[in-house]
Amino acid sequence: MSDPIKHECGIAMIRLRKPYQYYIDKYGTSLYGVNKLYQMLEKQSNRGQDGAGVSVIKIGVPPGIRYISRYRSIDNQPIAKIFKKINKKFQKSTKGHKDRIYDAQWLKENVAFTGEVLLGHVRYGTHGVNSIESCHPFLRQNNWRSRNLVVAGNFNMTNVDDLFDKLLSLGQHPKEKVDTITVMEKIGHFLDEENQRIFDLYKDQYTNVEMSHVIEEKMDIPRVIRRSCRDFDGGYAMAGMIGHGAAFVARDPAGIRPAYYYADDEVVVVASERVAIKSAFNISYDSIREIQPGHALVIQKNGDFAEHPFINTLEKRSCSFERIYFSRGSDPAIYNERKELGRLLIPQVLKAIDYDLENTVFSYVPNTAETAFLGMMEGMETWLSEQRKKAVAEKASPEELDKLLSIRPRVEKMVIKDAKLRTFITDDDHRDDMVSAGYDTTYDVIRRGYDTLVLVDDSIVRGTTLEKSILRILDRLGPKKIVVVSSAPQIRYPDCYGIDMSRMKEFVAFRAALALLEERGQSEKLYNVLEECKSAFWNDRAHEENFVKSVYDNFSDQEISDKIAEIIRPHNLYAKVEVVFQTVENLHKACPNHTGDWYFTGNYPTLGGNKVVNKAFMNYMSGVSVRAY
Repeated sequence: MSDPIKHECGIAMIRLRKPYQYYIDKYGTSLYGVNKLYQMLEKQSNRGQDGAGVSVIKIGVPPGIRYISRYRSIDNQPIAKIFKKINKKFQKSTKGHKDRIYDAQWLKENVAFTGEVLLGHVRYGTHGVNSIESCHPFLRQNNWRSRNLVVAGNFNMTNVDDLFDKLLSLGQHPKEKVDTITVMEKIGHFLDEENQRIFDLYKDQYTNVEMSHVIEEKMDIPRVIRRSCRDFDGGYAMAGMIGHGAAFVARDPAGIRPAYYYADDEVVVVASERVAIKSAFNISYDSIREIQPGHALVIQKNGDFAEHPFINTLEKRSCSFERIYFSRGSDPAIYNERKELGRLLIPQVLKAIDYDLENTVFSYVPNTAETAFLGMMEGMETWLSEQRKKAVAEKASPEELDKLLSIRPRVEKMVIKDAKLRTFITDDDHRDDMVSAGYDTTYDVIRRGYDTLVLVDDSIVRGTTLEKSILRILDRLGPKKIVVVSSAPQIRYPDCYGIDMSRMKEFVAFRAALALLEERGQSEKLYNVLEECKSAFWNDRAHEENFVKSVYDNFSDQEISDKIAEIIRPHNLYAKVEVVFQTVENLHKACPNHTGDWYFTGNYPTLGGNKVVNKAFMNYMSGVSVRAY
């Protein structure tokens, strides 16, 4: 999208299933796991540029040896910085011991990050300032190995207040009221209880030293997850490592956030995107499985693994925004879906240009919209082919046939993103400061006063970049009309499951509805909705219904689109501006397995979503600019 929107985090986990020495002998390196983790995180760097973190657990080292390592970074290129630091530490620790760099036991006892369980995370913050304390993985320490917990995830919880109160009722005193802390402490609480449960069962049969091993062998990790996650409302793919070497990845019951895994006799690996696993391990996509919604992939200390249900599943509503924009487009399924999104826009685009291909130039912005653009161009060629067949069948004149045969869609690279200028900023206060600085255009390819320019974008959220920068730049070229085409439908409602779209006033579709209400003398409707929201919160039923839907009830999609075109068009622009949006129906045709469309329809996959959108509207009406969860 041309607007600088932040989005989901990404996770990567590797469990080496064989002894550490095996990988040194077979692959000739002491850092096999670390190198693979680096590759997986780099392939998911599209999911996070605010920071990154890595943690590694060693299995079976003697007491007195540090067995959990962790680095986090918020530097520029944080992934590279972390792994450069790991490599530097490795070189320093093995200096003078070159004869030991292939000795697994010596390495595990003397060198950090030489372990069998590895967890990495890339972060895009959804609110507030960026700090090292906000970076995953988070660590909960204890002198009992099986009570240590490392957690990282791609998640947002809609009911943080409720979860915080649950911790208080358990007798805890959390240091922060954020979902990352509440999630980790809740899992940690039930992990402690599981340790105690097993200890109480077997304390008369074993010595205290023996009990540590008994607890590790008999720990019921699925039970811990069931008890920990039963109150969660949100979208999540949550990864955890336990100090003795077990690990898990739990996915939300509606499958909102993605999680994939691959396993063979050497490794079990998990990532937020399939392409990260395929690239790092050179395997086919068919070998990669999806963790089922409401299930946790649990990897035991001995390397055995299985998926376990931990919560009642909901209707699967995997996020469609993942497919439209956020995920890496080199995944063949995502690539084909994005092309289909472009192809399905053909009827609307032809109508917008009055079927005049000769005097139309097609382009796209930003680079992530290229795939939808390619699909549109293929669709346009198909449409032209049909017109030629029709002309032949109807025995058109030679002149008409010559004209049809000579027409080709005019494709140009019109908007250029300056790679030296980063238009994303790492905190809320400065995020939009550089919006107008990052683009340039190609000159002398538009015929002034004659040509229409069609510009494909993958989604339009705020419209800020179009208004402040792109349309102004393109208008200098002299097109008679600019048609902005979004491969996503109109974004009308906030997200609360991991994407930085939580404030109503930021959505240009919402601003369009407000303008239409004012023009038609219906602004009192906003206060009616406000009263409904307030009443719902007062009566503890704000989760039952999305009352904000009624703001859009009296307007057609076309009316909203036309008003958006007015809003984003600078007053002194020469060219006419039209905005074309994908339909929700066609979105589902293109992405049939990812029906999470709440951004566009307001149909949230969990009850907490309704509560968040109602709160977001109340915040807007009160002039409060904070996220609603």
